[in-house]
Amino acid sequence: MSFPLFDRKLIRFKPLADRKNKVAVPADLVMPDSPAPPLPAPASAVMAEAVQRIRDARKKGRPVICAFGAHAIKNGLGPVLSALMSEGWITHLATNGAGIIHDWEIAFQARTSEDVRANVARGEFGIWEETGRLINLALLVGAYQGLGYGQSIGSLIVKQGLEIPGAAELGESGAALLREDPERAAAAADLLAAVRAFRIQPGFMSVEHPFRKYSVQAAAFERNVPFTGHPSIGHDIIYAHPMNSGGAIGRTGTRDFLTYAASVSRLEGGVYLSVGSAVMSPMIFEKSLSMSRNVAIQSGASIENHFILVVDLAESTWDWQKDGEPPSDNPAYYLRYCKTFARMGGTMRYLSADNRRFFPALLHFLRGT
Repeated sequence: MSFPLFDRKLIRFKPLADRKNKVAVPADLVMPDSPAPPLPAPASAVMAEAVQRIRDARKKGRPVICAFGAHAIKNGLGPVLSALMSEGWITHLATNGAGIIHDWEIAFQARTSEDVRANVARGEFGIWEETGRLINLALLVGAYQGLGYGQSIGSLIVKQGLEIPGAAELGESGAALLREDPERAAAAADLLAAVRAFRIQPGFMSVEHPFRKYSVQAAAFERNVPFTGHPSIGHDIIYAHPMNSGGAIGRTGTRDFLTYAASVSRLEGGVYLSVGSAVMSPMIFEKSLSMSRNVAIQSGASIENHFILVVDLAESTWDWQKDGEPPSDNPAYYLRYCKTFARMGGTMRYLSADNRRFFPALLHFLRGT
């Protein structure tokens, strides 16, 4: 028995240029050379420990992974994240689907972040043609090319467009690949369906990104640094658009998860930063670490000597390092981002700070300025 499905073709999309936004660049950006706001004394002590751990990890060639929520982009911290990456302090960036979208919208139109309350009331929240069409099409093309989620959007920004294969080419390549590479054959079929349904012309589709210098994804793509996207079905506004493809989301998202897991597998002696991500970061980390330990144990290796710094706004009065996991009748037990990481071995510290304070301070501490 099948259930009725919502028909996204009935939605009347509006141009992204018509949307009022709460964030604009460069006015709302935090620049790498701006003075770092001071941190309270307890936070400064934790920061000093984290900085030393990062320096030690990079001297030994160990990874420093930073997973962050979308507010880091909305708060204008893209240039700081790019500096941390380009200067070699961070070796892998990971965010959720919303972080990918906000970063792309900034590169495309220098504005992002709509009024959710007002736009839901008008039936307009997330109903923006360019965001839905271009990001979904980039993921369809990226899936066919064997790219990850973040790579697909980074490529769109850096290359200023997409190379669209023709329907005949996709049909022929799909048939030829069916025996050799069924996964890519399926990606070809998904892209072919979109090309036909939306009458997309073959060849290079030019998509200008006048503000690409502010994009973290673009900076990562240019430097060949992993920037992985970790979406959840239905969480992001691109799912409203009829070009949205579950197959493309699954292929690019899975590729990014495995890229992320590969970085976690090398975390012995490394550092993991989880900033402003209550669900995505702890969930993907615990699975990746278990997978990595499973393989490491088979060869007699271990992943135990790692440092985890969790940063969020909420204050935590529980000493996770000293007292272990709180009982289930204590509210601290339900701080998922602390509870999960406290179970992951190594050394975990929690720092309560706004990300507009944390990231600039981290950069300045690492630079020694």
